[in-house]
Amino acid sequence: QIGDTGIFPASYIQLKEAIVEGKGQHETVVPSELPLIQEVTTTLREWSIIWRQLYVQDNRDMFHSVRHMIYDLIEWRSQILSGTLPQDELKELKKKVTAKIDYGNRILDLDLVVRDEDGNILDPEQTSTISLFRAHEIASKQVEERLLEEKSQKQNIDINRQAKFAATPSFALFVNLKNVVCKIGEDAEVLMSLYDPLELKFISENYLVRWSSSGLPKDIDRLHNLRAVFTDLGSKDLKREKISFVCQIVRVGRMELRDNNTRKLTSGLRRPFGVAVMDVTDIINGKVDDEDKQHFIPFQPVAGENDFLQTVINKVIAAKEVNHKGQGLWVTLKLLPGDIHQIRKEFPHLVDRSTAVARKMGFPEIIMPGDVRNDIYVTLVQGDFDKGSKTTAKNVEVTVSVYDEDGKRLENVIFPGAGDDAISEYKSVIYYQVKQPRWFETVKVAIPIEDVNRSHLRFTFRHRSSQDSKDKSEKIFALAFVKLMRYDGTTLRDGEHDLIVYKAEAKKLEDASTYLSLPSTKIELEEKGHATTGKSMQNLGSCTISKDSFQISTLVCSTKLTQNVDLLGLLKWRSNTNLLQQNLRQLMKVDGGEVVKFLQDTLDALFNIMMENSESETFDTLVFDALVFIIGLIADRKFQHFNPVLETYIKKHFSATLAYTKLTKVLRNYVDNAEKPGVTDQLFKAMKALEYIFKFIVRSRILFNQLYENKGEADFMESLLQLFKSINEMMSSVSDQTVMVKGAALKYLPTIVNDVKLVFDPKELSKLFTDFILNVPTGRLTIQKLYCLIEIVHSDLFTQHDCREILLPMMTDQLKYHLERQEDLEACCQLLSNILEVLYRKDVGPTQRHVQIIMEKLLRTVNRTVISMGRDSELIGNFVASMTAILRQMEDYHYAHLIKTFGKMRSDVVDFLMETFIMFKNLIGKNVYPFDWVIMNMMQNKVFLRAINQYADMLNKKFLDQANFELQLWNNYFHLAVAFLTQESLQLENFSSAKRAKILNKYGDMRRQIGFEIRDMWYNLGQHKIKFIPEMVGPMLEMTLIPETELRKATIPIFFDMMQCEFHSTRSFQMFENEIITKLDHEVEGGRGDEQYKVLFDKILLEHCRKHKYLAKTGETFVKLVVRLMERLLDYRTIMHDENKENRMSCTVNVLASPDGTFKNKPRLNICIKEACAAHLTQRDGYQATTQGQLKDQLYQEIIHYFDKGKMWEEAIALGKELAEQYENEMFDYEQLSELLKKQAQFYENIVKVIRPKPDYFAVGYYGQGFPTFLRNKVFIYRGKEYERREDFEARLLTQFPNAEKMKTTSPPGDDIKNSPGQYIQCFTVKPKLDLPPKFHKPVSEQIVSFYRVNEVQRFEYSRPVRKGEKNPDNEFANMWIERTIYVTAYKLPGILRWFEVKSVFMVEISPLENAIETMQLTNDKINNMVQQHLNDADLPINPLSMLLNGIVDPAVMGGFTNYEKAFFTEKYMHEHPEDHEKIEKLKDLIAWQIPFLAEGIRIHGEKVTEALRPFHERMEACFKQLKEKVEKQYGIRTIPSSLDDRRGSRPRSMVRSFTMPSSSRPLSVASVSSVSSDSTPSRPGSDGFVLEPLLPKKMHSRSQDKLDKDDLDKDKKEKKKEKRNSKHQEIFDKELKSTDISLQQSEAVILSETISPLRPQRPKSQVINVIASERRFSVSPSSPASQSTPPPITPRTKLPFNLQSSKFFFFNETLFS
Repeated sequence: QIGDTGIFPASYIQLKEAIVEGKGQHETVVPSELPLIQEVTTTLREWSIIWRQLYVQDNRDMFHSVRHMIYDLIEWRSQILSGTLPQDELKELKKKVTAKIDYGNRILDLDLVVRDEDGNILDPEQTSTISLFRAHEIASKQVEERLLEEKSQKQNIDINRQAKFAATPSFALFVNLKNVVCKIGEDAEVLMSLYDPLELKFISENYLVRWSSSGLPKDIDRLHNLRAVFTDLGSKDLKREKISFVCQIVRVGRMELRDNNTRKLTSGLRRPFGVAVMDVTDIINGKVDDEDKQHFIPFQPVAGENDFLQTVINKVIAAKEVNHKGQGLWVTLKLLPGDIHQIRKEFPHLVDRSTAVARKMGFPEIIMPGDVRNDIYVTLVQGDFDKGSKTTAKNVEVTVSVYDEDGKRLENVIFPGAGDDAISEYKSVIYYQVKQPRWFETVKVAIPIEDVNRSHLRFTFRHRSSQDSKDKSEKIFALAFVKLMRYDGTTLRDGEHDLIVYKAEAKKLEDASTYLSLPSTKIELEEKGHATTGKSMQNLGSCTISKDSFQISTLVCSTKLTQNVDLLGLLKWRSNTNLLQQNLRQLMKVDGGEVVKFLQDTLDALFNIMMENSESETFDTLVFDALVFIIGLIADRKFQHFNPVLETYIKKHFSATLAYTKLTKVLRNYVDNAEKPGVTDQLFKAMKALEYIFKFIVRSRILFNQLYENKGEADFMESLLQLFKSINEMMSSVSDQTVMVKGAALKYLPTIVNDVKLVFDPKELSKLFTDFILNVPTGRLTIQKLYCLIEIVHSDLFTQHDCREILLPMMTDQLKYHLERQEDLEACCQLLSNILEVLYRKDVGPTQRHVQIIMEKLLRTVNRTVISMGRDSELIGNFVASMTAILRQMEDYHYAHLIKTFGKMRSDVVDFLMETFIMFKNLIGKNVYPFDWVIMNMMQNKVFLRAINQYADMLNKKFLDQANFELQLWNNYFHLAVAFLTQESLQLENFSSAKRAKILNKYGDMRRQIGFEIRDMWYNLGQHKIKFIPEMVGPMLEMTLIPETELRKATIPIFFDMMQCEFHSTRSFQMFENEIITKLDHEVEGGRGDEQYKVLFDKILLEHCRKHKYLAKTGETFVKLVVRLMERLLDYRTIMHDENKENRMSCTVNVLASPDGTFKNKPRLNICIKEACAAHLTQRDGYQATTQGQLKDQLYQEIIHYFDKGKMWEEAIALGKELAEQYENEMFDYEQLSELLKKQAQFYENIVKVIRPKPDYFAVGYYGQGFPTFLRNKVFIYRGKEYERREDFEARLLTQFPNAEKMKTTSPPGDDIKNSPGQYIQCFTVKPKLDLPPKFHKPVSEQIVSFYRVNEVQRFEYSRPVRKGEKNPDNEFANMWIERTIYVTAYKLPGILRWFEVKSVFMVEISPLENAIETMQLTNDKINNMVQQHLNDADLPINPLSMLLNGIVDPAVMGGFTNYEKAFFTEKYMHEHPEDHEKIEKLKDLIAWQIPFLAEGIRIHGEKVTEALRPFHERMEACFKQLKEKVEKQYGIRTIPSSLDDRRGSRPRSMVRSFTMPSSSRPLSVASVSSVSSDSTPSRPGSDGFVLEPLLPKKMHSRSQDKLDKDDLDKDKKEKKKEKRNSKHQEIFDKELKSTDISLQQSEAVILSETISPLRPQRPKSQVINVIASERRFSVSPSSPASQSTPPPITPRTKLPFNLQSSKFFFFNETLFS
C-alpha cells in the first residue's frame, strides 16, 4: 500500500498547521502561526547564514554578538509558542523580540523593518506613503536609540535610564541598610533621612530602624531586608546643589553610658549618640548608578552627650574627614524613576510591599488625582527652660500627643518614622543639663479628616533623673498646645509657632478644659491684648504663663484640608453672599495646588453661582474668569494629570443647563472689546482655555436639549454664529495689540471642532473656518496659520466629504502661496502630508476630485520645491514622500487630465516634463532615503515607474511627430529610464536569496518592465534615431549590461539598430564603434558585464549582422573586436584588485594592445599608461613643468634614474645619448650636459666593474578552467628575482593561487587537465639564449656580454636526456640523446613586465655526438675563462682553479674524454655514421685544444700554490704530463695564439678581460643538471643557471623522461660509493681548503657547481665548497676566430612546432617620446 507509508520515519515528522493557497506552480504554503513567529523564524534563517560567514571571517566580537541575539530569539520564540504567558507579559515580550530583530538587522546591515503600533510588519500595499515614511522615521529612530543604548552599556552610561528620568516627573531614592558597625552597648534607634545642607533642613520623613544592644535589628525577621524608598523627589530636588543622606543614632537606655554603679538607674531614656552623613548629590543627579555597590558611611559620635545632633550633622558636612575608627553604616543606594506605584511595578526585585516608604515632607511636583493624603509634620525646634529650684539646668524631655476637645487622647496617630508602627505619644531626645535644648526632631501626625477640627497637639515637659527612684517622683512641670484648625475653619498655618508654655498643677495640666480656651501661641496672646513679655508670670485662669519658651514648626500635606480662607469662602459662598464678588476675585490668587484638591467642589460652586443668579449678569464675568483660571491651572504641567478629572466632571457631574448662554455671551463680549486695555490679557487667557469653555458650552446645550427638546435652537445657532463672526472680525484687524490673542485663537480654535460639530452644522463650521483663515492678514502669523490648518485636517471636519469640498481649495491655495515663497516649509510639508494621509483613507468618502485639486494646484509646486532643496535639508525626505504620495494617489484619469491643466501652452508641458525627468533622475541617482529603507525605496520606485510610463505615453502622443519632436525631452527620458533601470536598489542579484524572493514576489523585476518600455520607445523613434547616436550608446550599453537574461536578449538588438541607422546615414558606423568601445571600457572597469553577456552580445549581433546585406563583413569584424576587447577587459577587472602587481600590469598590457595588435584607442591608452605607472611606482610626485620639452626632460631624467637603480646601465646610456643630443644641439645646456656625461661615464665604469646578479628564468604553465582567462591553459616565461631559487619562486606563485596543484612533470598536459575545473601549475627552470646586438661584430669582454645573457632575451630553452636504442653497459654515452624545447616569448624580457606569454614552442633533438661537442666546448670555455681571470687579477684565490684542473687531469677519476673515444672514435661508429665525419674531427680538435688551456692553468697554479698544497700540485703535474703526451700523440699539438699572449697583462688588473665569440658561432647549449632535476631536487642557492653544464651519463636517464623526482635513497648510496674512490692527495687538498679562511660577500657567494662530464663523475657532497669569484661571472669561448676554424652550427634533426599566436608590443620610450 503506497499510501500508508512514507519515506521518512514518523518520529521525525512534525505536522504543522498551514494555509495552502493556489495550485501547481503558484501554490504557496502560509504557516497559520503568529506573524511574529514567522518573522522570527525567517530572521533566524537569515542571520544564521551571516553568522556562519562571521565565523569563517574570524570576526569574533560580531560572531559572539550575533550568537547572543540568536539564542535570545530562540528562547523568546519558544516562550511565545508555549502559549502560557499572560497577556501583558506577552505584549512586553513581543516588544522585546521586535526591538532585538530591528537592532540585529541594523548591526548586520540588513533592511529596516517597519511596523505598526502592535509590532506587526506593515504591508506597504495597505499603507499610505506618508504613514510608511513616518513608520520608517520612527523605526530608524528607535534603532538609533537602541544602538546608543548598547554603546552606552559598554561605556556604563544607561541612556535608557536617562530617557526614563527625563520622561518622569518624580523619583525615589532606594536605600538598603546592610549593617550598622557601631559599638553602642544599648538598644538604639537608627533614623535615616534626606537633608539639604545649604538650607539646613530635613526634606524627607525618617526611615527608622530599631537596633538592639546585641548588634542586630530588634525585629530579627527584618535582618537582610532593611529597605526603604524615599519617594516624591522632583526636578527641584535634582537641581539642589547638595543633598546629604543623614543617619542619626539615638541611644535608648540610661542617662549616661558610663553609669554602671549598683544604684537603680532610670532606663528607656532617648539620648544622643552620633551621626553618619554621606553626600548623595551624584547619585540623585544620576552621575553614579550602581545598585550593587556598598557605600560605607563613617560614624561621628557626639562630643559630649550634650552636643545637639543637628549641630554634629552640620559639623560633619563641613569637615573634610571623619575619624570614624572603623565605625559606620553600610548601605546600597539607587535612584529610581517614577512614583511609588510605578516603582513597585518596574522594580519588584527592589521594592515590594515590605519596603518602607519615606515620603518627602510636602507635596510632589505633580499631584495625582487619586493621591489622598492627610499628614501634618510636627518638628520640635527648640526651647528655653528655667532651672527653677534646681542647682543645674533641667534634663528636659518633651512628650508629644494628640487630644480631642474632650481631653481624650487619639491613639496611634503619631509616626516617628517610616518602617515603624504608629504610637500614641512621642518622647524627645534628652540633652543632659541643657538650659536651651535644640531638638530638630520631626514626627508625622496622621489624623482622620473628620477629627481634625476637634483635635489639638499637646506638648508636656518633664525633668528626667538618672536615678530611677528620683525619676519616678518627677511630674510634668509645664505644658504647651496648639489647635489643628483655626477659628476661621482653615488648617493650622505652615511654619514656626512660638508656643506659650503654661505652668499649673500636674493634675490640672492633664485636663484639656483647663487650657483649651486659652491662647496657644504668643501671636494669639498678642491678638487678645496680653503682653507677651514681662518678668512676672501671668495668670490665665488656673494656668500661669511661664517664662520658658518652646518653638515648633508644622507642615500640612493634605488633599482634604485647606489653609486658604478665600477658597474656603468660595466653597461656602451661600453662608455669606456679600463677600461673593471678593471671594471670586480672590480665587485667582489661591495656590493652584489648593484649588485642584477641591476641583469638583470649586466647579460646582462656580456653576451654582451662575445658575442661581441666572436673571442677573452680576457674577457672569467673574465666574467666567474663575473658570478660565481653573482651566488654565489644569493646563499647567504640575496638574496635568487632573485633565481626566475635568473631563469626567464635564461628562458626569456638570449639570448647568443654561451655562451655555452666559459663557457664549461673556466670551463674545470679550472678543468684541479685544482691543480695550485690560480685556486683551483676559481674552488671551480665555483663548487658551477655549477647548474646555466650548466643552462646557456644548455639554450645557446638550443637557438643555435633553430637558427641553431643542427649544431655542435658532437662538443658540445665531449666538454661536455671531461669536465666530466676531472672532473672524478680530482676526482681520492689523493692530499689534491683539497679535497675541490672534496667535492664541489660531492655536486653540481648532480644538473646539469635534465638540462644536455635535451641535452646529459642519458645513457652516467649515465656511466659518475658511473665512477665519482668509481673514488672517497676509504675511503675519504664517506659521500659526499653517499649524491651525494642520489641526483642522486632524479634526473630524476634514474627514467629511462636504466639509473637505469647502476647506481643501482654501488649504491648497495657502500651501501654493507659501511653498512658492519658500516660507515655513516644515509646516507646509506637514500640512500637505496630513491632507494626503486623510485622502488615502477608505472611510472619508470619494477623494478623486480632491486628489485632482492637489495635482492641479500643487504637484508642480512640490516638484519645484524638491528640485530647489539641498540633499542635506532635513525636510527633503518629507517632501519626496509627499510628492510620491500625490503620484501614487493619482489614477490614470488624473494623468490624462494633467496635460489639460497646462492649457494650450505647449512649452508648459515641455517644462513640466523636463523638470520631472530631471528631478526623478536626481532622486534615483542620489536617493534621499538611507539604503536600508528598502520598503520606502521600493515604494518610491514603483510609483516612479508608473509615472515614467505615463509620461512616456505623453511623449508618444504629443512629441513624436516631425512638427512637435522635442529632442532634449526624449533624451532626458532615455537617460532617466536607464538611470532607473541601473539604480543600486533594483540590482536583485546583489541581494540575498530571501530578499530577492520578497522583492520579486511583491514588485516583480522592475528592470524588465522599464527595459522593455525603453526598447519600445527606441523603436518608436523611427527617423529620429540618428539624432541619438552616439549619445545614447552609453546609456543603452548600461542597460544591456544588467545581468537579466531576458532583458539582455530584448535590448542587445538595439545596438544593431544603431549600427544600421548610422550606416544608412553615413555608410559606416564609426561613431557607434568608437563610442561603444570607449563606454565598454568604462563600464566593465566599473564592475558591469560578465561572460554570459559576452556570449549573448556575440551571438545576437552576429546573427543580425550576417542577415544584413551590407553589414555582414564589417559588422562581424566589429563584433569580434568588441568581444575580444571585452574578454581582456574582464580579465583586467578580475585581476585589478589583485595584490600581485605583475598580474595587474599584464592585464593592463593585454587591454592596451588592440585585438589587431595596434594602439588605436586613445582613452584606453591613457588609462593603461596610468595603470602601468601606478603599478611600477607606488608613490610619485607630480611634475612641475611649464612646457612639453621640460616635461620630457624630467621624464627622461626619472627613467634614467630608475634604470640606474635597476643596474640596467646599457638602457640608461641609450636614453642618455638621446638626452645629450638635446642638451648639446637643441637646448645648448652645457651644464646639464656635463652632469649627464659624468653620469654616463659612471655607467660605463659600472658595466665593466660591478658584478650584476644574474636572475634565473622559469617557465610556468597554468592549466585548468579554474584560472582567469588571461592565464588559462597558457605558458609564460618569468624572470626571477635576484638570487631567487626555484623553490622560493614556486612558493611565491602558489601563495597567489593557494588552491592550485603543482604538477610533477615538465611535458605539456593533456586535455583532461586543461578542461578540468581545478588549477594546475607547472614550473621549471629554463635557460635564456644569448642574442647579442649586431654592434658586437667582434670579440667583446665577457663583462660586457654578460648583461645580454639574461637581458633582452626572447628565446629560452629546456633540455632533457632521452635514451634511444639498447643500453650499452660499457658506455652509456653512445645512445644518450638530448631533447631540447625552445620557447619564444611575445616580447623580449625583461620588458614592461617581468613575464610574458610564450607565443611559439618548438623542439629539437641533439645527437650524442653533438652533445659531446657542446660539452667539450663548455669545458674549454671554463678553463680559458678562469685562466683569464687569474691573469688579470693575481689576488684571486686558487681553490676554484685547483678543483677545476684536478677534475680534468686526474686519471683516478676516469679521464673525461675516454668515454667519447670509446663511443665515437671507433670503426664501427664511423661505418654506421659516415655523415658525422666532420663533427668527429671537430670533437678531436676540441680535445686537442684542451691541452694548451690546461698547460696555462697548471703554470698559473704552480706560481700561486702554497707549500702545504705542493704535493697535490706535483701529483697534478705528473698526471697532466701523461695526458698531454697521449693527446698530442693522438690529436696533434695546438698553441695559444700570440694575440692573447701579447695582450696578457697589458691592462690594469682591475679590468677583467675574457673574450667571447660572436653569437652566430656559438654552439647549442646543453641542459644543466639543475634543469633536469627542476621538479625534484632543490636547485642550489646562487648556482649559475646560465653556465651550461654537460650531462652525466648516469642510470637515471634510463628512467621515464617525464618523471623528474629523484630517489633520495639511491642518491645517498651512490654518494657513499664515490667517497670510497677519493684518492690520498684529494684529502690533502680538502684539508688545505678547510684551513683557508674565506670571507663571503653576499653578491659573490656562490657554490661551485662542478662540471659533470664523461671525464669524471660528480664529486661527493662533502667537496662542494664556497669560493669567491666562481666561474659564475665569466664564460669564455675556446679561442679567437683567428686561430680556430668556426665549427658549423648543428642542424636540428626534427622540429616540433607549437602553434601559438604571436602579438606585437611596444616600449615605453617609443610611446612617450614618439
